[in-house]
Amino acid sequence: MTLAPIVLFVYNRPWHTRQTIEALKKNELSSESELFIFSDGSKNDNDIDKVKQIRDYIKTIDGFKKINIIEREKNLGLANNIIDGVTRIVNKYGTIIVLEDDLVSSPYFLRYMNEALTLFAEDERVISIHGYVYPLNEELPEAFFLPGADCWGWATWQRGWAEFNPDGGALLKELKLRKLIRAFDFNGTYPYSKMLQSQIEGKNDSWAILWYASAFLANKLTLYPGRSLIKNIGNDSSGRHCGANNTLDVQLSASPIDLKHIKQVVPSKEGLAAFERFLRMQHKSVLSRVWHRFMPF
Repeated sequence: MTLAPIVLFVYNRPWHTRQTIEALKKNELSSESELFIFSDGSKNDNDIDKVKQIRDYIKTIDGFKKINIIEREKNLGLANNIIDGVTRIVNKYGTIIVLEDDLVSSPYFLRYMNEALTLFAEDERVISIHGYVYPLNEELPEAFFLPGADCWGWATWQRGWAEFNPDGGALLKELKLRKLIRAFDFNGTYPYSKMLQSQIEGKNDSWAILWYASAFLANKLTLYPGRSLIKNIGNDSSGRHCGANNTLDVQLSASPIDLKHIKQVVPSKEGLAAFERFLRMQHKSVLSRVWHRFMPF
């Protein structure tokens, strides 16, 4: 099995970045994996010191097969930093595993990602692999597919990222033309289409809502684990669009995800229903956190 390069995007949160790296180093395949770190430039004078702290720290990291550091001379912003970084790496290596600086992983995260990337490499129906799943109070399949794509610890292939369309206006127009707004909004349980509209209007600079819409319109599927392999530790007011909230907190899986349980490459009725129930029941309290899933810091 050829291991996918890991790409980590960092900015100005030294503590969060350390937690992300330390957890990643505990993964079974970390020492055999190549790590790329994209460090964005400071947006203003207030961030200069923290960006320097980040850059000093990442130069001390070990525990990986090879570490490559890309320091942006100017501030690109999370969206442009990710879009450019993902495009560069996935086009060169053919596969990619993507993390941001507030995502703590289970020790089995890299195994799951690489096994799934290998298993579905030639399956055009599958656009990406995702590591996070909501804290659902019900049993889920060991792994399952849902339409679209997601952004908290994910992986894809060059063929998958080729579907990415940065034109939010064109995406929304197509969703309306094909009468897919309700389905795009998880059967009306959460207004992702309004997030897309806000992106078009310049009210947010989200790359992730574009990724979701691109995958959804291409009729592609993303694989989710039945137990979360990612925990977001950034819901503590440290990020630009995230206040303190634990609605999306999860317990990391203490065992590997067994992909042998996958029988069909089709959207999971159980998974979709579980997501819809969670979003419907938690709508008010989860509002800002779900928004954060698709917003840059």
